[in-house]
Amino acid sequence: MTMRANRVAEQMKKELGEIISRKLKDPRIGFVTVTDVEVTGDLQQATIFISVLGDDRQKEETLKGLTKAKGFIRSEIGNRIRLRKTPEIFFEFDESVDYGNRIESLLRQVNESKPESEE
Repeated sequence: MTMRANRVAEQMKKELGEIISRKLKDPRIGFVTVTDVEVTGDLQQATIFISVLGDDRQKEETLKGLTKAKGFIRSEIGNRIRLRKTPEIFFEFDESVDYGNRIESLLRQVNESKPESEE
């Protein structure tokens, strides 16, 4: 990404956190954290990576709610960030948090199963 795309992505990340937590009233949308935003070099598309607290059903409901509110979110971003054209947005789950938790639990299991003579 270019320097400008990076700045736009960071600004979008900041604004999205506020929009999702304060402006959206959809009951399907649970506790959402915007973990990252990737914007294409031409600023036409933005992929928003989210992390949702809850089980798989809650994650899917949250994704449906965010997809339904995509137009509202895009217009709010357009009002807050001065760009010629507001990027088209896509939502994806950020699997890195789950992946990190899985690795941590595996390492904990390995440490617990170690005989005391090796420590």
